[in-house]
Amino acid sequence: MSNVKLDEGLIQGDSVSAILDAAMNAGDGLLRLTPTWVPRSFLHPGRRIKLHPGDYYRFGADRGGIDERWFGSTTEAANEGRVWHEGLSFCLHDGKKFMLKDAVAERGSDIVGKKIFDQYDRWPVYSKFFDNMGPIPHHMHQSFEDAALVGQEGKPESYYFPPQLNNVDNNFAYTFMGLEPGTRPEDVRRCLENWNAGDNGILDLSRAYRLKRGTGWLIPPGVLHAPGSLCTYEPQWGSDVFGMYQSIVEGRYVPWSLLVKDMPEEKHQDLDFIVGQLDWDKNVDTHFKNSNYLEPVRDEDRSGDGYEDLWIVYGTVDGRQLFSAKELTIQPGAKCTLKDPGASSWITVQGRGRMGKLDLQTPAMIRFGENTSDEVFISHTAATAGVEIENLGTEPLVGLRYFGPDTHSNLPKAGS
Repeated sequence: MSNVKLDEGLIQGDSVSAILDAAMNAGDGLLRLTPTWVPRSFLHPGRRIKLHPGDYYRFGADRGGIDERWFGSTTEAANEGRVWHEGLSFCLHDGKKFMLKDAVAERGSDIVGKKIFDQYDRWPVYSKFFDNMGPIPHHMHQSFEDAALVGQEGKPESYYFPPQLNNVDNNFAYTFMGLEPGTRPEDVRRCLENWNAGDNGILDLSRAYRLKRGTGWLIPPGVLHAPGSLCTYEPQWGSDVFGMYQSIVEGRYVPWSLLVKDMPEEKHQDLDFIVGQLDWDKNVDTHFKNSNYLEPVRDEDRSGDGYEDLWIVYGTVDGRQLFSAKELTIQPGAKCTLKDPGASSWITVQGRGRMGKLDLQTPAMIRFGENTSDEVFISHTAATAGVEIENLGTEPLVGLRYFGPDTHSNLPKAGS
């Protein structure tokens, strides 16, 4: 196994200010980000996130394969045995690295915007490519109230299935979501009682939806879901809490510890408490798809001749605009000025071009530890001033970008 260290030469502490100022000045408010790889010990990589085939176990086979790439993240991955910076994005300037987390701490108002920084004191969201060979356990992410019991934050999230990352379906391109209307809390409790009896049968209480490229879903906290095998772009709140409610997936045992890892220790065997962390009304919603399914919506105000900006993640969670995302497509030879009301994190998924002074290039393959030209953090300063993006290639230039809370006044409603 290679001994490449992603944090080699990382600049921290008081030295960040100078390199950050230089990077912001050179990029007119744009920050180049390097790939952030995250392994999961209980999952099987889907091998579509451009990582070299020999590098999927670079953190060690005991840590599991790399099946996630995180974007614009100041959130740590909650993995057992993690390296200290796992999940955190690094900025790159003049061959030197520093953490996006430190950059936000240093110049938060310029980078994420005064409103977000004053309220959250950080960049409170992130996104990822989530890429697996098969399905993962039926699980939920705690609400803000329940996560606070263990000193964490809740985790609403969203899905978008980019066609460029999904040339194959892999083993199960369906996602179980929620619970069948009429399911009772005691039915789920019985599944927990049967944890060590084999498959605890919780999927018998749910239904699967076929996944469709170019569409997405909005998943509130407390809602059970067992993501399928399409590679997923996942804008979400900056937390990594979860509870797995399924005991066996594809013949692999899921330990009880992954069910209760983000619950108070004294409640680890309290089945009624564990079932009570589910948002029951949302799980048994008779119109679950109508409430949570997302088709792309064209933003007419930010589309024009040769380019189109689509809303791909939109809507609110319990009335709150927590995150959103868009997909910008620019045709060969075309360019546009991207002007957004707030900061965003950008990942290029197709084509070649430039954003301001920074090159954009979609990689075909990435070695672990290698830097790329596909990822950019668009600071609040740059976004509100306007950034010119130009397609310099022979195919469409396509980028995904996600935003923080309360950024848009024209956000479509879920169901649009």
